[in-house]
Amino acid sequence: MRAAPVRQRHLDPARALKRLLAFVLVGLLLVLLVFVARGFLLYHDALAETSLEDMAAAIEGSELFTPIGELPDLYVQAVVSVEDHRFYAHPGIDPIACLRALVHDIQAGSIVEGGSTITQQLAKNQYFTQEQTVDRKIAEMFMALSIEQHFSKREILELYVNSIYFGDGLYGVGAASVGYFGEDAAALDACESTMLAGIPNAPSAYAPTADADLARERQQQVLDRLVACDYLDVAEARRIGGTCSV
Repeated sequence: MRAAPVRQRHLDPARALKRLLAFVLVGLLLVLLVFVARGFLLYHDALAETSLEDMAAAIEGSELFTPIGELPDLYVQAVVSVEDHRFYAHPGIDPIACLRALVHDIQAGSIVEGGSTITQQLAKNQYFTQEQTVDRKIAEMFMALSIEQHFSKREILELYVNSIYFGDGLYGVGAASVGYFGEDAAALDACESTMLAGIPNAPSAYAPTADADLARERQQQVLDRLVACDYLDVAEARRIGGTCSV
């Protein structure tokens, strides 16, 4: 008798692709979980070393600390406009900004945009290094969520503007106001307010003592953002810009 022919088993390409994708997704999930765990430990250790209360007390104890209620409204509005225009709506992390930053980073092939909120920047500046790593970014997010649960938006903004770097060794809006304009932050006019709001993005470039032309360009960007966020109309922004000089 002749032996029955052996059937050839054909691999279904579609099924094979699905299995491969499933393995890839599981692998990515495991890697993500590792990074989240490491980021949480970094956040936990940082908070154990310095509590949120101690962090705030250190900023509030600075010599030129300026309560947010004493700052010009235009300065506060300008900071929110250029740094984090959804500040009052998000819980400390802005998913839209993070997604936008991710797209830009992928396009550039490197980390060129962080998508950080004002709360995340406060967390990074007070608790972590400026090193761009996944662990640190996740730790920063955990810290930002804790800060939002502990402080009001007004308090967060107050701590932020009183601790950020303005160039020339000046930290905080009070020191920057005295250092650049020779007056208390409460006395800032519209030109000075919009000038200061633009500096922290790149102090070495936008400080008025670094490059007057760049400082004016950045100030115009701040005015444009104030218009885009409906804090100023076009005519008022033009009036302010037309009366300013460095």
